[in-house]
This record gives sequence, structure tokens and C-alpha cells, in this order.
Amino acid sequence: MNKKPKIAVFGGGSWATAIVKMLCENLEQVGWYMRNQSSIDYIKENEHNPNYLSSAEFDVNQLYLSSDINEMVTYADILIFAIPSAFLKSELDKITEDYSSKLIFSAIKGIVPESGLIVGEHFHKNYNIPFQNIGVITGPCHAEEVAMERLSYLTIACQNAANAKLVGKQLSSSYIKTKISDDIIGTEYAAMLKNIYAIAAGIAHGLGYGDNFQSVLMSNSIREMKRFIKKVHKMKRNINNSAYLGDLLVTGYSVFSRNRMFGNMIGKGYTVKSAMMEMSMIAEGYYASKSAYLIKEKNNAKTPIIDAVYAILYEQKNPKTIFNKLTELLD
Repeated sequence: MNKKPKIAVFGGGSWATAIVKMLCENLEQVGWYMRNQSSIDYIKENEHNPNYLSSAEFDVNQLYLSSDINEMVTYADILIFAIPSAFLKSELDKITEDYSSKLIFSAIKGIVPESGLIVGEHFHKNYNIPFQNIGVITGPCHAEEVAMERLSYLTIACQNAANAKLVGKQLSSSYIKTKISDDIIGTEYAAMLKNIYAIAAGIAHGLGYGDNFQSVLMSNSIREMKRFIKKVHKMKRNINNSAYLGDLLVTGYSVFSRNRMFGNMIGKGYTVKSAMMEMSMIAEGYYASKSAYLIKEKNNAKTPIIDAVYAILYEQKNPKTIFNKLTELLD
């Protein structure tokens, strides 16, 4: 692609909104698929998303908005999916257009429940998309800070370096710095796992643990992440790089982290159902904790933090009791 590519973003949430904002810095037109037509109509009239990142304003002349997913697939050369993993399959099932030759990039931080796979693997195994045409967009980066144009960093991972550079160039701006990686599987697993560890951090905060314990929890989390990813995809990587450790830290500590917020409510005594009802956004870590637990069982990985979160969220174990036990396993 010598000319600027046509790019479409799929999703109506905060991360999708942030990516559209980034792309508008470099492209004359950005495709944006949202299944909710009323949200599209609102954006056209009021120039911002009614439900997410309302401070991010758009020139509607730059946006090609549609609630027809096939129309957007036909339009774009590069498809960026930012749909919550729990709803990805139902949206993909609507697609009748051939997109086997398109570049597919995932900005989804989770496991596809129906297949038990991270998004890149799901596209590859179920839709026959070659890995060289699949990429991952990960942090450390919060959508809320993108909306405020605070300096943020992205990692663009793809086996094909040219494709990673192409997408990275379109996302870069004065407040967005990008780097590329060839660890598509590892970065995507890291993006999924850090949400589970953020829930753990939130539970700890809700239970009344202080900063000293949080530091130990985060230190153990990055080592646990390393063990887990090494089991599922062994390759040379530096787990202390921003795509892994940096993304974990921002998600575990930030006030913008919905997974930490979800965990905090659980620690304070909310049930899973009541915590979900309180939140306007999906905590991907809830779904990821079950998938990660099943994956680690198959691979015999040592994951006491994942085990603890799974026990609390899916086995209805008492958070205080589980964390008392967890403190004896951490160092």
C-alpha cells in the first residue's frame, strides 16, 4: 500500500473511540462501525460519542459511520476490531463479505469465549487469516488519556514488520508514540492477563490492603505472566518491556482501570452481578479469568493469582479468605 490505507474501526466503546481519534490525526477519512444506529445519529449531530470519552470531539466530515458491518468490511483495507471479546463472535457471524485478504488488527484485551482463544488465534484458526495479516494493538495506554491528548505509548505487534509499521504510522501523533513487535501471541496474552491482575489489585484495595502489598502483588503478577506466556508461546521476549510490564502497571494502578474498579467493588463486598450492573463498561478480566484458568490447567502453569481471582469470581469463594491464603504464596 503506497497510498494511505482505508481503515475501519469496529466497536463503539472507549477504546474504539480512542483509536478513531488517533486515526483522525493522520487520515482524511476513518471508517467506524457501531451497531447502535442511535449512537451514530448522535455523533453526526453532536460530534462526540454519547456514551464513551465524550470529551473527544470529532470532525464528522472525517468519519464514515455505518451500522452495517458488511458495508464497513467492504470499505476498508485494514480492519481494527475493538469489540469486547464476549461479543466478537456474534458480530463476526454477521459478516458475509470476503475479508481473507484484508489486514486484521485486534485492540481487544480478552479471550473469545466460544473458542477459548485470544483474538489473533481465533481469526487464524476459525477464519483462515494468515498470521502475517493479523496484528495486535496494545498499550500501555488508557483511552481516557488519549481523549485528553496526554502522551501515550502503543505497541503494534505483527509477524509482518511492514504491516506493523504501516498501522503504527497511522496511529502516531504528537501525543501518541508507537513501537513495533513480532510477538503477536505474547503481547495479546499479556493484554488479556493484565486485566486479571488488575482485578486482583482492585480486590486487594477493596479489602483494605495497602501500597506495600500492592507492590508485592504487581511484582508477583509480572513473574506469573512470564511463566504463563512461556507455557503457551515460547520465544525470546523481555517481559519487562512496556507491552508487558508497562501495560500491567497502568492497568493495575490507574484510576481509569475498569478492571481494577470491578475488583475493588468485589473486595468491598459486591457480588459479581451487582458489580457488573454498577459499571457502564465491560471488565474484560472477568471473562479472561475463566479462560486463563482453563488454559493454565491444560499447560500446568503455576498461577496462584489467577487461581485466586477465579475462585472468587467463579466459585463464589470469600475474597478475604482467598487473599489471606494468597499472601502466604507471594514473595
